[in-house]
Amino acid sequence: MGSGGWTVSDFTRRAASKAAAGKPTFDYDSDLRSRPRSSWHVHSDLDPSAPNSLGENVREALDSAEHPNATPIVILFDVTGSMGDIPRVLQQKLPQLHGVLQRRGYVEDPEILFGAVGDAYSDRVPLQIGQFESDSRGDEQFEHLVLEGGGGGGNHESYELAAYYFARHSRLDCLKRGKKGYLFFIGDERVYAHINRAQVRAVIGDTLAEDLTTEQVFAELQQQYHVFFLFAAQGSYQEGDTLDQRLVASRYGDNDTSMPVCYWRDLLGQNALVLEDADAVCETIALTLGVMEGTVTLEEGLEDLKAVGATSKAIGAAEHALALVEAPATVVRGTGLLPPPRGMGGTTRL
Repeated sequence: MGSGGWTVSDFTRRAASKAAAGKPTFDYDSDLRSRPRSSWHVHSDLDPSAPNSLGENVREALDSAEHPNATPIVILFDVTGSMGDIPRVLQQKLPQLHGVLQRRGYVEDPEILFGAVGDAYSDRVPLQIGQFESDSRGDEQFEHLVLEGGGGGGNHESYELAAYYFARHSRLDCLKRGKKGYLFFIGDERVYAHINRAQVRAVIGDTLAEDLTTEQVFAELQQQYHVFFLFAAQGSYQEGDTLDQRLVASRYGDNDTSMPVCYWRDLLGQNALVLEDADAVCETIALTLGVMEGTVTLEEGLEDLKAVGATSKAIGAAEHALALVEAPATVVRGTGLLPPPRGMGGTTRL
């Protein structure tokens, strides 16, 4: 996976073709909704239990002659309840995301994987995992997401199943170069405190001897990825309900004993960010990548977002979300040639 390159013309042509055929952007989801819910199932492009042509259940972001410094970027949406609109927002803004990543030189050879998270206790499609792609094949997989809109209630969803999948089923060449990939969760609820082995078997196909703790799996995941949670403030819950147990106000907090959960700041620290405006999801992801890669300062990144047409509201929301994020103390650079950033000539990485 990961050959070719993403272009605005391919994106526009695909959108026009669907419109001319009278198809919605998320046509697979639309088709499922004409059938009984009991028959809903994950699209074959996004099945987390399906092996590849070599019989391996793995997602690969590999270096190649075409893309010698592949940068894995995972974007996972909570598609329960009120979260279903956020994938639609990002899909419309894909040209902006690719614009700042590629044309502005934020990351080398980006390979993006889209996926979705639901609730494995109640949903028909609790986990959807695409492939790392650098061209329009990623868009096609994105548009095959099921925006189920379910969830089990109680302010917790099965994010931990996705964390388990990428902790145990990733193959990333960037690790050989001393770099990590990037993984973004976008949602508004807490995480179940344990990885249920029966759910892992049913959804992913792995056999575990016992349940695992969410803390253990996230620690494994962070050996391979810089992990972020973008808390959608326009969702069903308040910041304190989801991010930090010390900030719990009234809804659940310490009085909620229905299901053991983890809070995002206990898992990710400063990488649990507040997304004040869902329309800023694309801008926030792009800016996070640039700051983490050390290819742009926060101030430069805000100017870049203006240049690719981001609204002042979205830029402000992205700026606020990134206020506490810092690049790693040591940024290991590749050796590829960057696209010219901000009108300057080509720059060779050191």
